[in-house]
Amino acid sequence: MKAKPFTITPFLFVLFSLFSYGFRAQAQTGNVKGRVRSEKETALYAASVALFDTDNKLVKAVLTDAEGAFTISRLRPGTYTLKVSSVGFEDQILKGLLITESELILEPIRLKESAVQLNEVVIKKEKPLVQVLADKTVFNVENTINATGNTGFELLRKAPGVVVDNNDNVVVEGKSGVLFYIDGKQSFLSGADMTNFLKTIQSTDIESIEIITQPSSKYDAAGNAGIVNIKLKKNKNFGTNGTVTSGYNIGRFGTSVNSISLNNRSKKFNTYLNYSNRFGKSYNFMEFERQQNGRIFNSDTKTDYMTNANNVKMGLDYTHNRRHSFGLVLTGNFNNAYGDGRSRTPIRPQTSNVIDSVLVAQNKAHNKNYNLYANVNYRFQDTTGVSLTTDLDVGRYNSDRDTFLPNFYLDPTEITVLSAIINSQYTPVIIDIAAFKSDYEQRLGKGKLGLGMKTSLVSTENTFDVFNYPAGQPVFNTTLSNRFTYKENVNAVYVNYNRMVKKFNFQLGLRVENTHSDGELSSLQQNNDARVKRKYTDFFPSGGITFAQNESNSWALTYSRRIERPSYNALNPFEYQIDELSVSKGNPFLQPQYVHNVKASHTYKYKLNTSLSYSYVSDFFAQVTEAVGLNKSRMTTKNVANQETINLGISYPFKVNNWWNVYMSVNAFRSRYIPTDPSFVGLTQETLNIYGQNNITLPKKINLEISGWFNSPSVWGGTYRTASLGSLDIALQKKFLKDKLNVRVAVSDVLFTSPWSGRTEFANVIINGRGGSDSRQLRFNLTYNFGNDQVKRAQNRNTGVEDEKNRIGN
Repeated sequence: MKAKPFTITPFLFVLFSLFSYGFRAQAQTGNVKGRVRSEKETALYAASVALFDTDNKLVKAVLTDAEGAFTISRLRPGTYTLKVSSVGFEDQILKGLLITESELILEPIRLKESAVQLNEVVIKKEKPLVQVLADKTVFNVENTINATGNTGFELLRKAPGVVVDNNDNVVVEGKSGVLFYIDGKQSFLSGADMTNFLKTIQSTDIESIEIITQPSSKYDAAGNAGIVNIKLKKNKNFGTNGTVTSGYNIGRFGTSVNSISLNNRSKKFNTYLNYSNRFGKSYNFMEFERQQNGRIFNSDTKTDYMTNANNVKMGLDYTHNRRHSFGLVLTGNFNNAYGDGRSRTPIRPQTSNVIDSVLVAQNKAHNKNYNLYANVNYRFQDTTGVSLTTDLDVGRYNSDRDTFLPNFYLDPTEITVLSAIINSQYTPVIIDIAAFKSDYEQRLGKGKLGLGMKTSLVSTENTFDVFNYPAGQPVFNTTLSNRFTYKENVNAVYVNYNRMVKKFNFQLGLRVENTHSDGELSSLQQNNDARVKRKYTDFFPSGGITFAQNESNSWALTYSRRIERPSYNALNPFEYQIDELSVSKGNPFLQPQYVHNVKASHTYKYKLNTSLSYSYVSDFFAQVTEAVGLNKSRMTTKNVANQETINLGISYPFKVNNWWNVYMSVNAFRSRYIPTDPSFVGLTQETLNIYGQNNITLPKKINLEISGWFNSPSVWGGTYRTASLGSLDIALQKKFLKDKLNVRVAVSDVLFTSPWSGRTEFANVIINGRGGSDSRQLRFNLTYNFGNDQVKRAQNRNTGVEDEKNRIGN
């Protein structure tokens, strides 16, 4: 039966109707501004300001900001009553406020402390699963019970609009090249190093994941697809409190995940300590059929991994007064992993089904890595709108990897050894990072001016020592061994201006980055690409216009130019042996890729968000597989094309009834790869990405969560066409002991549909492959909260680290 062609006419009609309704809505013109203070002239943060009409009906309610300021806008002219409330203070009511079409600015409102002091106030507020804001999408991880037992990397698959491909690359709105931030601070790791780091972070450590597709000039220009900021949990309750979590995941093997967090917060000091670990065994598989020079190589590799990952984070925040605050954060990630790989590759002519030999390899790898980072920060903020934030970051990433690679060619019966090639590799990597940045803001005219600078120094050292075993004893191979060092210095300055004009908000910025890089390969052999030095300066403009038409409709149009620099591993020109027939190699001549992003979006009633974006990437670097001699293949990265992507995104959280909440996110994008290398075959691919989550409250206060994601056929690395894949996850949650004990049970990838498959053709090499991991697992988790879980009456303020976190989206 012929498939019925899909039509988007009904969808466009509904979308047009929604937009038209927004345009027809009547505008309201007046607004009122003011500040709320205590009798001691202290700005009161999060004070409630409610406006009532002459019938005593609530018109609008807002909360004051950190300066005690509030604004209530888009009001019909008339007479109103204002009620101001704050915990621990007496209410104040202002009657007979006359609102006209002009702006009404009130005298400072001073609240008296309540004669009856409240010892404590219980504040319970549950964030929605997904918040679609004007400048970012926030995925509140702590509110999804299907996150149980996941690593930080696994959680990315659940984030709306985010796709993780078969090679662990993160794709947002159809574009790869994401810049990762941890707690509002850039992580300088990239590629496999970043992936391995995220796999050591546990879901219990994560509060939320923020997706910022159009960052302003305040942020680094790196990242074609924008920024993914992972915010780690930090207890905001006063007094001493903590959380203990323990869980166990059962797949092909078992994995234990545990964590503990301790926090002590007083008026001026906040100290905290978080520790988590992950112990156990995991599994993955890969199968490739490679056609090259008239021969077929069918490789089947299965690998078991034993992981011992530990994470520690400790910090101290000090608030000197309401203007000055300081922070110190120390973070450590330690992982000791073992890999046991079993590979079998039958080899035969392409014209015959008769196998002439079989390559068998049983590789063993031991990888020890650790990350150590320290951050010192300072924050100044006064009541005039002036703020200064300064950060100093230093860190080291160290990875020691030992790999033993025995390769045996056997006859078709797999009894007789035809030949043997045995070697081992020692490949340590050291990355040293130092960064200093400062951001300044002040009011200018009727807007806000932002200025800032940043300098970063990154130094990497890669050693590649190869040993052969001709007589059972290791002999150093001077031909293949080498050392690669890479240094990169990026200096940046930016200016940003933001101004509100009636219902319009205008933002314009420019960032200038100067990059110095130097990569040098040292070996006993002569290399044509032994040293590559670069020096270049780039300008990255950005801007946007938002229009708050009314309370139901808001619009935005944004533009930014960004850069994606190659990962350190992608620049390293030495060859890493996967097995005797397959190697991977970096490319020191790899050029940065640049992207122009334009995005238009509409938000209806703060829930339904629709966006249409276009991006053009020049010098796109793709993963390609080349022939090396008659039998070997080599995977490398090259600038081979330009990429053009159009993306339509729709997200909508809604409530079916009091016990059923739903969130849906859809991204449909079309990617076109335009060849700039004659060996590259141009591709065009339409892809659909869907994420959905149902939260259902069952009797006995049991929560059921059913979630899943689906990716239609897509393109990985610019050359691999991949088939559809997805996952269905189910979880149950029940709380006991006055909600202090949380019990969760989850099943991930119920239908086992997340394994990938794909095909690529490049330079007379054809590869069909598939792979996956033990993603279908049964997961148990217990969480217990102890200590003070109530917020005592105190002046709310942002400490140094909290301010740095919240700078995302400011």
